[in-house]
Amino acid sequence: MLKARIAVVSILLLIFSLSVLAQTRRPITHEDVWLMKRVGAPVPSPDGKWVVFSVVEPSYVEADQVSDLWIVPADGSAKPRKLTNTKGGESGATWSPDGKKIAFSTRREGDEAAQIYLLSVDGGEAMRVTQLSTGARSPQFSPDGKAILFQSSVFPGTLNDEDNKKAAADRKARKWNARVYESFPIRNWDRWLDDKQTHVFVQSLDPGAKAKDLLAGTKLVAGAGFAGVTGAGSDDLNAAWSPDGQSVVFAASDNRNVAAYAETSTHLYAVSINGGEPKPLTNGQDSYSGPKFSHDGKTLFCALSPDSEKAYNLNRIASFSWPSVSDRKIVTAGFDRAPSSFALTPDGKTIYLLAEDAGHEKLFTVPASGGQVTLAMDLTRGVYTGLAIPAKASAVFANWESATNPAEVVRIDPASKTHKALSDFNAERVAQLDLPPLRHHWFTSKRGKKIHSLIVLPPGFDENKKYPLFVFIHGGPHTMTRDQFFLRWNYHLLAQPGYVILMTDYTGSTGYGEKFAQEIQRDPLKGPGEELNEAADAVIKEFKWIDGARQAAGGASYGGHLANWLQATTTRYKCLIAHAGLMNLESQWGTSDVIYSREVSNGGPVWEQGEVWRTQNPIRYAANFKTPMLITVGENDFRVPLNNSLESWSIHQRLRIPSKLLVFPEENHWILRGENSRFFYSEVHAWLNRWLNPVSSAGN
Repeated sequence: MLKARIAVVSILLLIFSLSVLAQTRRPITHEDVWLMKRVGAPVPSPDGKWVVFSVVEPSYVEADQVSDLWIVPADGSAKPRKLTNTKGGESGATWSPDGKKIAFSTRREGDEAAQIYLLSVDGGEAMRVTQLSTGARSPQFSPDGKAILFQSSVFPGTLNDEDNKKAAADRKARKWNARVYESFPIRNWDRWLDDKQTHVFVQSLDPGAKAKDLLAGTKLVAGAGFAGVTGAGSDDLNAAWSPDGQSVVFAASDNRNVAAYAETSTHLYAVSINGGEPKPLTNGQDSYSGPKFSHDGKTLFCALSPDSEKAYNLNRIASFSWPSVSDRKIVTAGFDRAPSSFALTPDGKTIYLLAEDAGHEKLFTVPASGGQVTLAMDLTRGVYTGLAIPAKASAVFANWESATNPAEVVRIDPASKTHKALSDFNAERVAQLDLPPLRHHWFTSKRGKKIHSLIVLPPGFDENKKYPLFVFIHGGPHTMTRDQFFLRWNYHLLAQPGYVILMTDYTGSTGYGEKFAQEIQRDPLKGPGEELNEAADAVIKEFKWIDGARQAAGGASYGGHLANWLQATTTRYKCLIAHAGLMNLESQWGTSDVIYSREVSNGGPVWEQGEVWRTQNPIRYAANFKTPMLITVGENDFRVPLNNSLESWSIHQRLRIPSKLLVFPEENHWILRGENSRFFYSEVHAWLNRWLNPVSSAGN
């Protein structure tokens, strides 16, 4: 009887404690968002006993930011501890095959560029391995652990580091200053392209050894179209050692110079560690990247991006027998989602992969020989990223995060369908914050499509009050709204003054199958814009706590494009916000760093003036503009260049529509500097407050 009373009292105390905690939690601030520690992807040791990862400790003063490597037992038996403690941040950490050393790239005192360092996990100082004037990144140990491969960006035609030093000196000494081009592209993301190329190097770990450029002097790199796999400002060759350690497999393009008028492709190549002309392993119009070998060395896996007349195609996982590379097999042929990453189990029989699905990024499995893809770990909250499996142990690691939890390292147990946190760097701060979990919402559009949204509630949410609605529009378009802790557009920080945030995955979004993503082709703005309005109507009708008389909309990149389209087609919103949004389809085509894909999406070149160019261009509807607009842009944005924001600004000023322009001289497509970000959020909140008045009252 006494035990029962004690149990009841304990439960009541727990309930009381949780109630008090809920009442004392506070709204999130920009400082909370910005100063959360940023935990990198897990890198498990070959035996699966340890996990290394990076941790960035942010600061509003960039010089005060700290980034180091940490290590934690893979079973979670102890807290993480620091491996490095220096001013320069480390990247590309990788384990030696025997699990005794870690290689990484960093720029330390005395280095003019980042170099490769080796660190014993038993302790001691890191030892610099490379000394190239052009720097070194992305290290990988050879299968026997006696050498490393890495990448460096070098001047064309150079054969060694002395040549690169001379080329750099010659550039510095020349009296003229001009960028000269004879083919497309000329820019990527936030930088003008120069003539430097990414090459693959191999270096023995013997004392005094020098790096060898495996691509120097080859016909492949001499071609006008040579480039690595390009991303947001990056150029990477995705290099991997062959199983016998006698060659390196990498991904590269040989036709990037046709990007103005045709699709480009990347292919797999193999080059001997002694140098020589790389041998192409794949051909055709499909693109291949991310080569990985099975642990028995008999199969080469990679990511495959099929070529078609569509502007979007699902990535697949493909495999080839090795070393013949004669029998391509599509491992995920029947899977209607795009694998974002994959890893093989030590026995080589199973592939684990991550893929987006309706707001989440989930864990799936597929036989390595191909077949049915099966959901291994469902999620009701959050996303997995950074998937990793040790070479010699059956364990699965990843990052997990949600809109209410910044990323941490976890160990996933597919058998029990659970994961265990191996790090908790942000738990204490998160526990202080009032962060309601996201709500899912589905409705059927007038076109008969099932449309998914995520809803964010403000702090102190009360169903008896009325809240303004902010329709926040994701970019892409081939992305989705993710249950993730974003830095650039933090959902809860947007909601903090007292807004309900609606985030709708319009047609063109990923995570709903290939057909859904493809159907934005030749309907880039009209259809998605209608779905955004319909989604807002659906939640206003369903939830009495949304005030339909106070609506705003906005977004960035493609979300900015759609905000401008809403300006052209409706007056339902009290105000709009467009960051890096196109106002003019035609000038966007002519000035962006990517142009041909826009031509494919819009049904032909701009001068043919097809239907999309004529009927879905916001600037052509300027006479209809009436809604107050906040326009923001980074001056170094070459994806949606500054001119489009200036065109929008000019129209709003010409029509005397209340408007405000923010230009960030140091920023690119994203706002990445702390104080700029803080100012940006303050301006967004001020703009919404000016037109929506978020102060809510019971019974209204």
